[in-house]
Amino acid sequence: MTHVNKLFSRLRYFRTISTLALFQTRHKKAGWRVVFAAAGLSTACVATVFCKKNKVFAATMPKYWMAEPITDMAEIEKNSDSMRIKMEKMIMDMQADFCRALGEEEDQEGDGKKWIVDRWERKEGGGGISCVIQDGRVFEKAGVNISVVTGKLPYAAIQGMRSRGKCIEGDNLPFFAAGISSVIHPRNPNVPTIHFNYRYFELTDKTGKEHWWFGGGTDLTPYFLDEEDVVHFHKTLKTACDKHDKSYYPKFKAWCDRYFYIKHRGQTRGVGGIFFDDMDDRSPEDMFQFVKTCAAAVKPSYIPLVKKNKDKGYSYSDRRWQLLRRGYYAEFNLVYDRGTKFGLNTPEARIESIMMSLPLNASWEYCHEIKPGSPEKKLTDVLTNPREWV
Repeated sequence: MTHVNKLFSRLRYFRTISTLALFQTRHKKAGWRVVFAAAGLSTACVATVFCKKNKVFAATMPKYWMAEPITDMAEIEKNSDSMRIKMEKMIMDMQADFCRALGEEEDQEGDGKKWIVDRWERKEGGGGISCVIQDGRVFEKAGVNISVVTGKLPYAAIQGMRSRGKCIEGDNLPFFAAGISSVIHPRNPNVPTIHFNYRYFELTDKTGKEHWWFGGGTDLTPYFLDEEDVVHFHKTLKTACDKHDKSYYPKFKAWCDRYFYIKHRGQTRGVGGIFFDDMDDRSPEDMFQFVKTCAAAVKPSYIPLVKKNKDKGYSYSDRRWQLLRRGYYAEFNLVYDRGTKFGLNTPEARIESIMMSLPLNASWEYCHEIKPGSPEKKLTDVLTNPREWV
């Protein structure tokens, strides 16, 4: 331990990010923590050393993660079988994988925007990692957020759960939530917007009863209807669902159409996908594996659509229509979306992360008219009367 203590006594906070390495030290109550990653090396992880009371604990962090996890790596390794840790690792993996896939499309010609990676902490407990591309070449605004938070759930949030049939006693209850949420707004109107969210929730009511459930979904919002793209998207999600239960896809597809319905417009936000919530009717491990499979289906459902359409030409009127549809998208998120409401009702909520889902640009026009027989009319007919795609 002597040489380790000498090393720690000389270290001060130092950080540099380059193509070669990341080196970080930070003082914690549990002892000194040292993190080192070398991008040019073949190692598959970031090594972390924790020292406390003459004991050394080694932990490893996959170097492909976008940032340090919210939970200390020592705890992640120690409690690797707990559902909280499994979920955190899954969303960290998914964030990194999807961000890299999008980054390859954005920077294919070497002139794209890079990810802004923002790791934040909550005073009440936990935090998150927000990854954002803004005003890019391919993606006008893209966000992939993860959050791992603990705290006391306020009355408004608990009331929302009760309204969905949850029998929860008490107010201001301790909770844990881990999830990933993403919205991708491309620049080209020929590329659809995608949204996905996968989450795990734990809550202890005033009687000491523990409640848990999973929720999530993936949905597509095109600006022009390409039926081949929509069929591919739905087939990919159906394949994922069928691996676990063949009744899932039709049930969750219908749920998605109902959930993403803009009541005051009389139409759905997009062409749907899957959506589910409050899932606790099977074992936690079974539900986790289902969520994990659905999350893994996001990239193959969407990236081919980006590759196919991102370089297509478009007109001023196409762009105008895209901005109008984005206005509808913003209306749904601000008026109806359950996740937005939950975030705004949570103490110390991070507003930047909650509003990440909104497009960089949107527009509203007074009494906009759609011409009969136009591509815009073809899309709105489907949004008014949702179809079965597979």
